[in-house]
Order: sequence, then structure tokens, then C-alpha cells
Amino acid sequence: MKVLITGGAGFLGQRLARALLKRGQLSDSQGQPRTIDELVLVDVVAGNDFGDPRVRVVTGDISDAALLRELVDERTQSIFHLAAIVSGAAEADFDLGMRINLDASRALLDACRLRGHRPKVVFTSSVAVYGGKLPALVRDDTALNPQSSYGAQKAIGELLLNDYSRRGFVDGRVLRLPTISVRPGKPNKAASSFASGIIREPLNGEAAVCPVSPDLRLWLLSPRGAIESLIAGHELDGPALGMSRTINLPGISVSVGEMVEALGKVAGPEAVARITFAPDPAIERIVNSWPGAWDTARAKALGLVADPDFESIIRAFIADE
Repeated sequence: MKVLITGGAGFLGQRLARALLKRGQLSDSQGQPRTIDELVLVDVVAGNDFGDPRVRVVTGDISDAALLRELVDERTQSIFHLAAIVSGAAEADFDLGMRINLDASRALLDACRLRGHRPKVVFTSSVAVYGGKLPALVRDDTALNPQSSYGAQKAIGELLLNDYSRRGFVDGRVLRLPTISVRPGKPNKAASSFASGIIREPLNGEAAVCPVSPDLRLWLLSPRGAIESLIAGHELDGPALGMSRTINLPGISVSVGEMVEALGKVAGPEAVARITFAPDPAIERIVNSWPGAWDTARAKALGLVADPDFESIIRAFIADE
């Protein structure tokens, strides 16, 4: 089978590719196991092919409908749509966010519809689809009320994938990712970038600035957990999902203060001392609209799991990175 990953050069895309190559197979829309003999990674920059002959790296703009029609052929059984302009960048550049987060998503779904072979499509969404006055525990079916352009674009993408699945054009799954922490590398333009920076930088002996209050509560998932959830979500039986193809992935609810406390337990007070709190109203406005916890009973009933606690997330980051 041929598998396509958009955003294949990115943080999650590269880790997912490595995991799929190791796994070697996925189930198709009929639930039958199929061997992965081609893995296509498409992104605006070239990704790693891992020296594996099964991997094909394509550099291009996913808002190019002609490129997507070329990449999605009758052999393409599974698509992981990870490519996105992150929250802060989508807020700063409305046109770019709309072109990549929304227009490209519809173009990808239309490329699937054109082929008529109903591939599995995993679409990664976000806590940013929620906002405003929220209940203490957000459910899969809590009304969407995004407070950012990124959240609105993701919410529209969710609705599109559900409708394309209802029409039988794709076998879709929307996986709402919690904030991913701890990410390796450098800070990015996501409003949630600090959720990794306040751990990653101190562990590397560097200063970190936290732009939000220690009381802010976040819904988090480790990189390991994210990859496991993406694959497990792909493998779910489509009909078992019913009319709603959207799932809130399990995570842990933790305050920024609790994150810092966990860092101290793992790395000592000298690491904590490298963190400075300096509120940024623009970032606070975005992240304060996100839920700090949600009901994951449906996800857990489907076999999806969360990290045990934030301390284990930090230790996993140290072990992996």
C-alpha cells in the first residue's frame, strides 16, 4: 500500500514516518492488513528519507491542487494530513493560514474524491477549535467556538472531513491533538510554544521565558503519545465511529505551575531557576480560550491512551532527545 504524509518534513511527520517504517503495515478501509511499500513525505522543505527505499520525499506546496492530484492515486490507501500553519503564525498571516489550513485541506479531500477509491484520511485538529465560556470538562460534541483564525480553520476542516466521510468519498478520522509537550528543537510560532520551551530550554542549560500565568491549565500529550495515537486512530474501525468521525485524544490536564514543579523533581531547582515569567497579552488571549481538560471516555473506550503524568513526559523527552 502507498501511504501519504503531508507535513512529512515536520516534527510529527518525521516521527510518524519512522514509526510506520518500523511497523511495516497498516489496515485498509476494509480492515485488512496491508504492507507499506511506499511512503510519500510531502512538505515545503525536504524531509529525511531515512535511507529507506520505501520512502519518497516530495518538496512542494500542498495548496497546489495539481500536486495533490498527482500524489493521491489509486494506490494511496492512507493519508495522514499533518501539514498546517501553526496558531500564532496563522493569526499573524490570515491569507497564509487560510491557504494551507483550509484551502489545501479541501483540495486534498477533493483529490481523494476524484479518485473514487475512499482512502483512509487522518486529519489532525486542535484544542483551538474550542473557546469562549466552556464547561469544566469539554466533550467531543461540545460546541465549537474558536477564538483564533487557526482554530476556525481547523474547525472547518473537521466539518469537511466529516461530510466527505458521510458521502463516502473518504474514510476519515479527525484526531484533536492536545498541546504537544515536550517538543525538541527550537521555539516555533505556535502560541503554545512555551509549553515545550519552559522545559526544553532549562534542561539544555538555557534561560526560558514563560508568557502565561503559572495558574494556566493545559491539556497535554507527549510526542510519543501523539505518534501512538495517530497510528491507533488510523487503525480504528470506520463504521464503529458512526456519524461523528471526531475524537478528542486522551491527554493530561496540568497547570504551568505543576509543569515547573515536575521539572524541579526531574532536573533540580537550578533548572527551575532558569524560567522567568513575563506575561504576553497576545499569547494569553489565545491560550486562555483553550480548554484545560476534556472528557476522553469515548477515546478510551476505543482503546486510545494518555501519558500517566507530566513527570513521565519529561523523562521520556530526556530519553528520546
